[in-house]
Amino acid sequence: MKQEQKGTLRKLSYTEAIAEALVQAMERNDRVFVMGEGVDNVTGIYGTILPAFKRFGDKRVIDTPISENGLTGFAIGAAIDGMRPILFHQRNDFMLLSMDQLVNEAAKIRFMSAEKHRIPLTVVSFVARKIGEGAQHSQSLQATFAHIPGLKVVMPTNPFNAKGLLITAIFDDDPVIVLYHRALFEEKADVPEKIYELPLGQSRLERSGGDITIVAVSAAIKDAIEAADWLQTNRNIEAEVIDLISISPLDKGMIIKSVKKTGRLLVIDTGWKSFGASAEILALVAEEAYYFLKTAPRRIALPDVPAPATPYLLKHYYPTANDIMVSALEMMK
Repeated sequence: MKQEQKGTLRKLSYTEAIAEALVQAMERNDRVFVMGEGVDNVTGIYGTILPAFKRFGDKRVIDTPISENGLTGFAIGAAIDGMRPILFHQRNDFMLLSMDQLVNEAAKIRFMSAEKHRIPLTVVSFVARKIGEGAQHSQSLQATFAHIPGLKVVMPTNPFNAKGLLITAIFDDDPVIVLYHRALFEEKADVPEKIYELPLGQSRLERSGGDITIVAVSAAIKDAIEAADWLQTNRNIEAEVIDLISISPLDKGMIIKSVKKTGRLLVIDTGWKSFGASAEILALVAEEAYYFLKTAPRRIALPDVPAPATPYLLKHYYPTANDIMVSALEMMK
């Protein structure tokens, strides 16, 4: 792929990559359309939809009423009828209002119809992490969605996979939830100009190491890389960092292979600690790589309380690179 893309790379931001993916997917297939609350707003949902709205207008970028469950039902019906809808929610917190349609219809129709019907629905939403968002606008709900059989969930972490995974999701024949993190909006990276797809269910090996495996979810990858750099420079500890990217399906092979090599596992999640993605990964390793462990695996995630709005509490709420360093040093004794 790298040779084919040589000479076509440009620096794009996270949001610019999302915007380009939408336009190119809509150009590829005229059955692709975008819908959601405020998609025709002057901001174009953080700028991600503006290019598509300017290119295709309100016939294929459709502003909708505030009715999340109803909109999801409309999108499912369109998908059954052969369209490829992309349903936008400005925050993944709002998706809770559409859970009946997502869980009982979109995720199950393929199985209930003996695969006579498929649901090529893409749901795009965003996770917030900043002062003032409060308890109802800053949740990271990937584990809730990934728990449902029939739903695929990915969390892109840079502009390259932000574009490639969205295009893959749009042309997948099953419902895919793409959760973007607003803490990554300013990230920039080389992105191919041409349309391309990245496989679902694959993690990315951010860096190799033989001492400890650090698995990071979504925006936690930034803290994981910072911690790994510090550990290497200051303690000569080589951390292997896995950028999870795909929550469901989970890249079990990469995780197990890494843990068998390092014997230590530390998982960093953007969601709550109890019953979350980090718990699933620890359970996987306990079942399939227990005898390779040199010490008990650990996880760092949000405390099991809603997010505070005040900056005085917020600085104690979100995990940091320092938390990762301390845990890794304790595991290395």
